[in-house]
Amino acid sequence: MLTVRFAVPAVPKLLVSRPELLKRLTAGMGGPLTLVSGPAGAGKTVLAAHWAAKGLAPRPPVWLTVEPGDAPGAFWAYVLEALHRGGVVLPAEVGRPTRAEGVSQSLLVRLAEGLSGQPAPVVLVLDRFDAARAPAITDGLDFVIRNAAEGLRTVLTSRTDALLPLHRYRAADEITEIRQADLQFSRADAETLLGKHRLEISPEGIRLLVDRTEGWAAGVRLCALAMQRSTDPEEFLRQFAADRTTIADYLLNEVLDAQPPATQDLLLRACVTDRIHPDLADALTGRDDAAQTLAGLAHSNTFLEQVDATAWYRLHPLFAEVLRAHLRQRCPGLEPRLHGRAARWLARAGQLTEAVTQAAAAGDWEFAAGQLIDNVAIGRLFTGLETDQLGGAFADMPAETKGAAPALVGAARRLTDQDLPGCQAGLRRADLYLTDASGPQARLCRAFLGVLAGRLAGDLAATERAAADADDLLERIPPRLLAGHPEIRALILAALGSVELGAGRLDRAESALTAAVEASGGQGTEASLCDALGSLALVELLGGRLRQATEHARASLAVAERSALPPERRARVGHLVLAGVSVEHDDLPAARSHLDLATLAAGPRPEPVAVVEAAVIGARLAAAEGDGEGALAAVHALGPAAFPSRLSAWALDELAVAEASAYLARADAAAALVVLDAVPSDRPEHALARARALLAAGRGDDAVESLAGLSDEAGVPRSVRAQACLLRAQIAASDGASEETRRRLGQALALARPEELRRMFAESGPWVGRILRQDPQLARLHSWLPSLAPRRAGSAAGERPAVVEALSERETEVLRKAAQLLSTEEIAAELYVSANTVKTHLKSIYRKLSATRRSEAVHRAQDLGIL
Repeated sequence: MLTVRFAVPAVPKLLVSRPELLKRLTAGMGGPLTLVSGPAGAGKTVLAAHWAAKGLAPRPPVWLTVEPGDAPGAFWAYVLEALHRGGVVLPAEVGRPTRAEGVSQSLLVRLAEGLSGQPAPVVLVLDRFDAARAPAITDGLDFVIRNAAEGLRTVLTSRTDALLPLHRYRAADEITEIRQADLQFSRADAETLLGKHRLEISPEGIRLLVDRTEGWAAGVRLCALAMQRSTDPEEFLRQFAADRTTIADYLLNEVLDAQPPATQDLLLRACVTDRIHPDLADALTGRDDAAQTLAGLAHSNTFLEQVDATAWYRLHPLFAEVLRAHLRQRCPGLEPRLHGRAARWLARAGQLTEAVTQAAAAGDWEFAAGQLIDNVAIGRLFTGLETDQLGGAFADMPAETKGAAPALVGAARRLTDQDLPGCQAGLRRADLYLTDASGPQARLCRAFLGVLAGRLAGDLAATERAAADADDLLERIPPRLLAGHPEIRALILAALGSVELGAGRLDRAESALTAAVEASGGQGTEASLCDALGSLALVELLGGRLRQATEHARASLAVAERSALPPERRARVGHLVLAGVSVEHDDLPAARSHLDLATLAAGPRPEPVAVVEAAVIGARLAAAEGDGEGALAAVHALGPAAFPSRLSAWALDELAVAEASAYLARADAAAALVVLDAVPSDRPEHALARARALLAAGRGDDAVESLAGLSDEAGVPRSVRAQACLLRAQIAASDGASEETRRRLGQALALARPEELRRMFAESGPWVGRILRQDPQLARLHSWLPSLAPRRAGSAAGERPAVVEALSERETEVLRKAAQLLSTEEIAAELYVSANTVKTHLKSIYRKLSATRRSEAVHRAQDLGIL
């Protein structure tokens, strides 16, 4: 007898305690069997030894380490000796095995009977039970466990599922299982272990370590030891290569070398793919035994697992990395040939992304690119969950690679980087290979890229030509191909709608973008759906339809969040639109928050129309906050560098209108007129802006002429008509025409009410409040506008108007802090916001309370009972 086999292994000095797993082991004592199963180095023995050392079992466990080659008689002799050394008293008639080859059934009957009579359950830990491969051993153990009743609790640690009938134990709820997923180290576990090694690693470094090792306990420990010897542990993690560490020795010696030669050959060949199918493995080995071999490897936890109960398998990434390095050393030049063979098998199996990746790894660029073109899958370079993987596959493709397919894919790669000259050069190379005899797939991909390139260039004519070609070619593509790639049509429509929007053709943009949204219902169209919804929201905002704009903007942001689009592929337009809506609703803090998110968030380079509208909304917000200089600066900040192409006449007029409004905020009507006259336009918004400037310059008659037709002309946005009516009411009020003033003001309110256009009334001046105080019925009719709420009873005639608008909850908090004489910075610290946010709230408070400074606002709020 080897005494060491009865000893509980020593617990490592640098131990990571796993309290939840220890609790599960203890809870397992309520049933007859507990199985701890996982690959080599998963921490099975350490867990069981720690549990035993902490005294968490009902009585001190009896420990036996099982060794390979134990015959049934020898195994049971060791079990009986372990029980004896553990203080378990059995009846003398139980006896001992008389031969190594086996034991009699009567001995097992006597043993089970002797255990069932124990005053307290015996806890037997069989470590490394996978070494017991004789069916007679597992059959005998199953018999003893079942017949010992409450007298025996068995804990097995094993690299494989024991040959015990586990399904019966599961069906009877008589087994506790702790498996590989449970044994994996979490980030907290890894951080604890690194701390015990006196390594201070950043959260990102810990995340990288756990991701690379997939929580494999031995891998984390071996990395920690290597990092201790490194001068820069963080850099070690960034450049970590499994094949150059002790992990490689561990996996080669403990796992690969333990396999038969034929199994080693299969693993070395199959490691070139991320996933392994038995038929693919047979294609790589030239044999037909992969199905049985892979199933056996997965069953024995040989760092290979079945993927979601499918026919596919997956190697642990570290093991695959070590195998690939070993393959290169053992069989130089074989790896590229295996990649090529795998690419063709995967292509026949319809596994497009993996086929492309394998062909690229083989350096077969024509086949790799041809898969994207022939399957009309080039849109997957722009949208879908496989975008990064496909793009990365072609990262090393030489620009001079011959053929139409490589040229088209190269152009698409440049387009994803927003490299317009590089894309155009690639398209010119593709045109050298494409002819009328080329298949419709290749020509469709060319037209598709032409649409996207036209969008990036802001070239409406080129985009429309390419879109027309694409529409024609879409009819010639087999329906089965198009059904699998809805992103092609969705991206074409989204690009066309965006370019129409940039040109100010809002009706056509709305039509194309609506169609893009409808076409983006399939898997892989998340980016195009987010993009189209954002652009559609901007169309609605520009048309004055704020409710629909809000709905589309929020839907765009929800799609990005729900589909987990990375920041670099999230359009910023959704927040930009919400900022614009918030300005018109006179919710300035919300507008500032959304505008910051729109302009500061990471994402693709914004298109000219988004840049223009960001400046317009920023200027309008600054003016609303009382910052005329800031409003002007927001428009003037745009320079030629902001636009890779010339702006459309519509965009130039948008900027001119915003600049004129900024000048009006500074009471400089002359400058506003100069700006507007420099950009002649027949847009209703231009005529409205000019009327405002003329009225501010004291030229009321000219303002009326400029407003002609705006209040009732078909096709004029509701918001413009509402503002035109409000200006006419203001002109009538200045002329003393009270009936005309009330009529026009009523029209403006009626037009503004559906979209709750509050800002136009807030910036019109105090005359609106004066008129409405004389007409309580009209004020009550439009109580949706807080500034028009009827005055409180008892207000003295001639005093300042009541609150222009109710203070928000946060504004009231800011005002209370101000009343306590706290500084801006102190208020920010108390409320956990920035000082700029506090300033924004204060400006809004001053406006709503008709105050000009902090003390005045506090006194006014106290008079009104707000404080």
